Amino acid sequence: MTLFADPSFFVLLAAATAVAAAIGLSGHTLRHYGLAVSVGFLACVFFKTPAQLAALLGFVAVARASVLFLARNPKDRRRYLVSVAATLAPLVVCKLSAVFGQSLWGFIGVSYVTFKAVQVVIEVHDGLIPREELGLEDWLYFLLFFPQFSSGPIDRSRRFFADAHATLGRDEYAGMLARGILLLLAGAVYKVVVATWIHRFYAPSAAGDAWAQVQTALLYGLYLFCDFQGYSLMAMGASYCLGIRCPRNFRAPFAAVDIIDFWNRWHITLSTWFRDFVFMRFTRWVMHRRLLRDRLQVAMCAFMVDMLVMGFWHGIAWCYIAYGLYHGVLLAATQAIQKRWGFYKRHRRDGWFRACSWAVTQVLVFLGFAIFSGQVGMLLG
Repeated sequence: MTLFADPSFFVLLAAATAVAAAIGLSGHTLRHYGLAVSVGFLACVFFKTPAQLAALLGFVAVARASVLFLARNPKDRRRYLVSVAATLAPLVVCKLSAVFGQSLWGFIGVSYVTFKAVQVVIEVHDGLIPREELGLEDWLYFLLFFPQFSSGPIDRSRRFFADAHATLGRDEYAGMLARGILLLLAGAVYKVVVATWIHRFYAPSAAGDAWAQVQTALLYGLYLFCDFQGYSLMAMGASYCLGIRCPRNFRAPFAAVDIIDFWNRWHITLSTWFRDFVFMRFTRWVMHRRLLRDRLQVAMCAFMVDMLVMGFWHGIAWCYIAYGLYHGVLLAATQAIQKRWGFYKRHRRDGWFRACSWAVTQVLVFLGFAIFSGQVGMLLG
């Protein structure tokens, strides 16, 4: 069974939602039920792939041991580095082995679950999660919550724990349930109807004239958005039905007027995760060691590192790495333009300038999609 794809999943989701509605509308907490139903869904997902199930269980054991090891002395830097490295190890092994056509320690959702596990480790180190709040049940629920398991959105642990422990009133939960059902329906339209229809016309090829290649890039970008937006909306919907206010993942990304604006609208939970745990920490590290004194240069370098790491996170393949490097350069250039170019500062609010900026941004965004999909490599090859 595949989450948010197979008919059997939606049948089980309808039954799980009905039970959740009965529990939630009666004024009881959904935390224990949510964990139980998440384990049940994941058991169905991994039923026919025992190797992946073993990889998941191994990951959970390593991640749990790592966070408890750090919790003994959260401020010890060696413990912190060991814990982060151990938690990242399964993902690194999976990505490296994929280069050789293998999938060692790989399982569905390994990338997103790793982000959650690493996030908890970092927050324990920062003192945001004390040891007494690292109960096994809450930690497992956050990691294994099935609506967000395979492809996000990437929730934040403290926000998730607050929702999980909240006892909602009948009217409050009824509102969440209604919104959840609407989000599920909207997501199904995006993913099952619109994305499927667009995909019928998508046929990547090195052949064809320039206009045909432009059409291919446009179709891929629109398909990627509709498919992922559909999944994200359904993940939000299922989360709301279980009493968890899952964060939004997209906010009209094709209305962006520059690349920074685009990344504030596209895959929001991923970009903000990288902003908080890569960009900001790299910035502080550089400034603390005074490797660069100019704040603009620090920000530009941080953008490059941030997006390059994101590229490697997608996979160790030239298209993903080139995509990360491409957007890193664009973000760094945009930052420099906005901070130092007087023409931009004088005209940035003018309608004609915003229209031109929007058009250029869309061209750059869809060129990025062409790099990500491998279309550019196909043409160059």
